[in-house]
Amino acid sequence: MPENTPQNQEQYSGFRPIRLILVILGLLIGISFAAQWYSRNITMPRYCEYPVEETLGRIQQVLTEKTPAGSGNRKPYIIAARLTFLLPRKPDEPLNSYLSRLQRHIEQQCP
Repeated sequence: MPENTPQNQEQYSGFRPIRLILVILGLLIGISFAAQWYSRNITMPRYCEYPVEETLGRIQQVLTEKTPAGSGNRKPYIIAARLTFLLPRKPDEPLNSYLSRLQRHIEQQCP
């Protein structure tokens, strides 16, 4: 019959929070990298289909008007609004600076 020594008790102590923390940290980092990859390779190319000036105009309307599409087609405005989630506006950033930063970003991503 095995003896109940401190070494044996230490081996079978069960719950190890450091392993759980490392697994969760690894999952979060993996999700972050996957989201960045998806944004760069799947989502951004969708914005390359539209002229930059049109997209920036729609983004400006989304940010400044209550109902930018009016009674017309909303899809282009929804697409423009999604871009504001990929590259959010910084706190206290003027609208013109934000639109310039968006334009540079789109031009870098779209060949």
